[in-house]
Amino acid sequence: MDEQELQDFKKAGQIAAQVREYGKSLIVEGAKVVDILDKIEEKIIQLGGGIAFPAQISINQIAAHYCSTENDETIIKKQDVVKLDVGAHVNGFIGDTALTVNLDGKYKDLLDASESALNEALKKIKPGVCVGEIGKIIQETISKKGFQPVKNLSGHGLGKFQIHTSPTMPNIELKLSSKLKEGMTVAIEPFATNGQGKIQEGGMATVFSQINEKPIRSPMTREVFQKIKSYNGLPFTTRWLTKEFGEGKTRFALNELLKVGNIYGHAPLVEVKKGIVSQHEHSLIVTKDGCIITTKLN
Repeated sequence: MDEQELQDFKKAGQIAAQVREYGKSLIVEGAKVVDILDKIEEKIIQLGGGIAFPAQISINQIAAHYCSTENDETIIKKQDVVKLDVGAHVNGFIGDTALTVNLDGKYKDLLDASESALNEALKKIKPGVCVGEIGKIIQETISKKGFQPVKNLSGHGLGKFQIHTSPTMPNIELKLSSKLKEGMTVAIEPFATNGQGKIQEGGMATVFSQINEKPIRSPMTREVFQKIKSYNGLPFTTRWLTKEFGEGKTRFALNELLKVGNIYGHAPLVEVKKGIVSQHEHSLIVTKDGCIITTKLN
């Protein structure tokens, strides 16, 4: 990255961090999830950023990828374990961050497991470290707390208008040869659970990514697809489209786009034994001596 790109990446991280904390303040008993998500996304724009991916609130056994539709009536309950995942970008450079809230404190130890794993992993970031070593630290930290890391979820590299690039940042010890290099931009996101430590898809996808641009037969779908292309390859959600095109037109277009292979649906990810899941995440730049955590509030 040149100096301007570096500043954009740092600014995106700070916007994401501010919005994460703002979103945390909105997670109160009785609050409607869709209202929280709308306010979070509005805040990103107000702070001068772009939305890097739809804000997501995944509750209890859902580890990730739950994003409300316009008519979603889900509300926050006091006993819920609420994962908030937000992303902002500045000129395509992304800040990706997450935290977990449990209002009644019953799952305090579970939340501490994922947060401690993140903090321990961040201490070890520097050029030359194998990504598998970072996974080992995360796994050991979570296991010592009496929980399981989610094995088939991982952190990732961050690129310009790209949420997931290399390197993969595992949450368990793996024999991977990839090493961190100065200048790399990555997100580390440990997930801890009292379940088996594995997730699978479950439920209807409301988050999508454009993956192709094949010819489309329907003029109605072509109109919706023009809007999708304006997201520059970044993920989007059903709710954004229904607000502009209505439910029927959006549903028809998404079905056709899925059928021709122009988009891919990211279904909610659920712990296989319905275990409760917590998550914490930061974005960072690998530096000569360690890292700069862009999503840590200054």
